Amino acid sequence: YNSIRDKTDPCAKIMSVVKADAYGHGALSVAHELHNAGTDWFAVSNLDEALELRRGGITSPILIFGYTPVEHAKLLSFNNISQTVFDLNYGLQLAKAAKDCDVCINVHIKIDTGMSRLGFFYHDNIRDTGALDEIEQVLSIGNLFAQGIYTHFSKADDPQEGELFTRLQFDLFLDAVNRLNSRGIRFEYRHCCNSAAIVQYREMHLDMVRPGLILYGLHPSKQTESQISLKPVMELKTIVSMIKDIPAGTPVSYGGTFVPSKDIRVATVPIGYADGYSRGLSKTGHMLIGGHSAPVIGRVCMDQTLLDITGIPGVECGMPVTVFGKSCGKSLPADELALKLSTINYEIVCSVSRRVPRIYIKDSVT
Repeated sequence: YNSIRDKTDPCAKIMSVVKADAYGHGALSVAHELHNAGTDWFAVSNLDEALELRRGGITSPILIFGYTPVEHAKLLSFNNISQTVFDLNYGLQLAKAAKDCDVCINVHIKIDTGMSRLGFFYHDNIRDTGALDEIEQVLSIGNLFAQGIYTHFSKADDPQEGELFTRLQFDLFLDAVNRLNSRGIRFEYRHCCNSAAIVQYREMHLDMVRPGLILYGLHPSKQTESQISLKPVMELKTIVSMIKDIPAGTPVSYGGTFVPSKDIRVATVPIGYADGYSRGLSKTGHMLIGGHSAPVIGRVCMDQTLLDITGIPGVECGMPVTVFGKSCGKSLPADELALKLSTINYEIVCSVSRRVPRIYIKDSVT
C-alpha cells in the first residue's frame, strides 16, 4: 500500500479493491490492515461482499462494481454503500426502488469506453452521445446522488497496444465527463486507473485510483516490474501427511496415468483442486520441500496431491511444503503456476478456496 501511495498523485484518493475475498487473501483481515494504512475507499463486486465488510467493522466508503438487485435499495442506503449504475434500465429501476423506500443512494456512473462489459456505451464521442442523455435521465429522477463516475481500462497491462488504447479510453472518458459537466452534472470522484495504469499513467490519476492486484504484491504485467517495488503478500503452504515407497510399475492416482519406471518414494500432501491447486498441474506442477523441487505425479485429486520425493533428503511427515512462495532460499512464485496453466497470477491467488486457513504474519508475529 505504501508503495502505491508513493506512486499515486497526492491529490488522488485510493480505493482499495478487496473483491473476491481480497483476491483470495481474506477480505476482512486485509481491509482492516488497509484501513490502518490509510486507504480512503474500498471496492467490492457485490452486496454480500460489502455487507461482510460492514459487519466486520469497516466504516470507510464502499463501492459495489457489479449488479445489486434493486429490492436491496434500502440496504445500500442504510449501510452507506455506493452502487455502480451502468445502464439506463438499471438506473431507472434503482431510482424507482429508492424512491419507493424514501431513501437516497450514492451512485457511481460507469462509462464503457472500450471494455464492452458493464457501462453506458461511449466508444465514440460523436456517435454515442445518447449515453449522456441516458445518464442525465437517470439522475434527473432524484433519490440517486451522483457521487462518482468512472471507466475501466482494458489494455493498460498490454505492452504492445496498451498505451495507445488506454489514452484513447482516457480521452473518451474525460470527454464524457466534460459534456456532463456542461449539462450541470458534476461528480466528486472521477476515477479510471487500475493497477497497471496507476504505475504507468500518473497524469490519469484524477480524483481517485483503484489498485487491485498490486495491493497483494503481484504485477499485472512484466512492464510494471521495473516501475514499482512489490513483495507477494501470500504464500501457500501444506504439509507432508504420508510417505510411502512405490515399486516400479505401480500405477499412481486416478486413472493410473503415471506409472514409474523405477522404484520411487512418494509424499502425499493434503491439498487438491478443492483448495485451489488446479488439476491442470497434474503433469507439469511441482512443490518445494526443504528448498528442493518435488514433481507432482499422477492426477491432482480433490483433496490430495502426490509428489515424487525420491532423492530429497530428510523428508518426514509433518514437514512444510511450499505450493507457491519461498522455501529455504528457493522461490516458486504464483506467476510460475499461472504460466504452466496458461492463465494469469490473479487466478492463482483467487482460486485458493475458503476452506484453506489464512494465517497472517505481521512483523514476524503470527
